Amino acid sequence: MMTRTVDRTQELAAFLRTRRERLDPHDFDLPSRRQSRRTPGLRREEVAELAGVSTDYVVRLEQGRGLRPSADVVETLARALRLAPHERAYFFDLAQQRPRNADKPATGAAPPLTRLVADLSPLPAMLMNHRYDILAWNGEMARLLLDFDTLPPVQRNAMWLCLMHPEMREFYVEREHVVREGIAHLRAAWAAYPEDQALTDLIAEFITGDEDFARLWAERDITVNGRGHKVMRHPDVGVIAVHFETLMPLQDPDQRLVIYRGADDESRSALDRLRARRVRRDRSS
Repeated sequence: MMTRTVDRTQELAAFLRTRRERLDPHDFDLPSRRQSRRTPGLRREEVAELAGVSTDYVVRLEQGRGLRPSADVVETLARALRLAPHERAYFFDLAQQRPRNADKPATGAAPPLTRLVADLSPLPAMLMNHRYDILAWNGEMARLLLDFDTLPPVQRNAMWLCLMHPEMREFYVEREHVVREGIAHLRAAWAAYPEDQALTDLIAEFITGDEDFARLWAERDITVNGRGHKVMRHPDVGVIAVHFETLMPLQDPDQRLVIYRGADDESRSALDRLRARRVRRDRSS
């Protein structure tokens, strides 16, 4: 259940538990202990030993007892738990030990980026913020996904469309994979922008409105992918497979430029047909 704001203490506690429990004791050079293991992964005292902190400290962290670990402790625990870079960043965000951008989250597209999105035609491209709000798009992306101009601004959100829009629920061939990747990004954003009430409300809406989202959110996956592969069922031209790339502008780090490319000859041909339909429509209007 979502709270009005991010409860970093409880989320940090759950995060540490899940990361500790996924580790294989055989991967560590630890003293053998005779007693059988009743829980998966490493014991708390083993994590404490690896990190050079007391067992009681790890216990209190995992119980959510209001501790705020220092940057040094976060670093040693991250190494002990063998966190991947994106997990380490998430841990630092939860512990409030990573420098933050003082600017407010972007709610509109930077004009140079809007022009860039248009210039990327014929490749489908769009600009989003950390919430997956769609801030700008070109005609190719609108033809591939939806005519965003027909949607109220509150519905111009990539995750909302995937979960809630009736035309989009079956649009992705591997829907759970797409939702899982979206959740990983949103969870990382949730920790990085704890005071963004719009983001918290959006996640709460998804949890209550979509069973798949609620189930996958509880898994606490934060493996964010900046590039990947999606397969879509387009109502006009059939199945389209795309490779996507996500870029973060240096001067606007809250905004994300997403670019699609056809993954095979059939998909590139389908994208060409979509573009040709758009050109014919524009000429006839």
